[in-house]
Amino acid sequence: MSSFHKLTVATIKRETNDSISIAFDIPENLKDTFTFIAGQYITLKTVINGYEIRRDYSLCISPKSGELKVAVKAVKDGTFSSYANNELKVGDTLEVAPPKGRFIFEPNDSKTKNIAAFAAGSGITPVLSIIKCALEEEVYSKVILVYGNKTTKDTMFLNELLELQHTYKDRFSIQFVFSQQDEDDSIFGRIEKSTVNYVMKNKHKHIEVDAFYLCGPEAMIHTVKDVLTDHGIDENRIHFELFKAAKPSEINEEVVANGKTKTTIIVDDEEFSFEMPQKQTVLEAALDEDIDAPYSCQGGICSSCLARIKEGEATMAQNNILTENEVAEGLILTCQAHPTTPTLVVDYDDV
Repeated sequence: MSSFHKLTVATIKRETNDSISIAFDIPENLKDTFTFIAGQYITLKTVINGYEIRRDYSLCISPKSGELKVAVKAVKDGTFSSYANNELKVGDTLEVAPPKGRFIFEPNDSKTKNIAAFAAGSGITPVLSIIKCALEEEVYSKVILVYGNKTTKDTMFLNELLELQHTYKDRFSIQFVFSQQDEDDSIFGRIEKSTVNYVMKNKHKHIEVDAFYLCGPEAMIHTVKDVLTDHGIDENRIHFELFKAAKPSEINEEVVANGKTKTTIIVDDEEFSFEMPQKQTVLEAALDEDIDAPYSCQGGICSSCLARIKEGEATMAQNNILTENEVAEGLILTCQAHPTTPTLVVDYDDV
């Protein structure tokens, strides 16, 4: 299981008016702990106004960089993002969990392949890590990026991306999309069906793409994925990560029972048993019992609370991550899972 480590903030850089990047000092004895795969994220934990806050942020550097850096965009009413953008200082410490995540790119320089990435807003952060890794470690592969923002001023890592494009001009192509600014060589509007068709069927029709990486709001991801599958792209070649899921009112929640379930939780080789109402999620019940279960977003869009059902059944109100096969194998997001049987055994260690 993941444990948190206190890390010192080494640098803070203003990326846009409402976003920063944060790099951490990594002690020599923790360098192996914080080794990561391109596309992964880290969970940051701190106390703000007396409340413990946990947030996931994707790493935005290449695995070979020797750095540990994330980007944080301020969002409306965002407790941690506002704190990070306005109050966090170099020299402060945050608790940081080791990298994790399933939205990953693992390079293989023995095989030349091409990737295409679609990102919107802060969805660029894991995609930037993937792009850097592919360009650095797969020396013959080509990378296509479609990147949507409001304006150039709102575009995170704009100069860094342009520098990468200059350095790898024969291998890296960027198509900017701006919804509130008309720029030369950019597309005006949002990433939609026509954007995908233009980039993949016109501008880069001569490139056969082996893998697609999508990151951003749920609507954009569904749009891009639907167009790609309509063109016959195998879903196994399409990888995605949500940065913003549907609002709870937009989710068709499963009807959960009013009964109670005798529940056993296994975490860090310890076993805890208690009775819980089926209206409650497994994670909520575990936290009420002061069990140190892993979690972060509590909204079903990260995989921090992943566990496996060993006995009994549960239904998830929302699932944006797990495949049908993984659910069939007993994996659940405990922040979304409600028991549906008289007994339930959940193992956080067996994932």
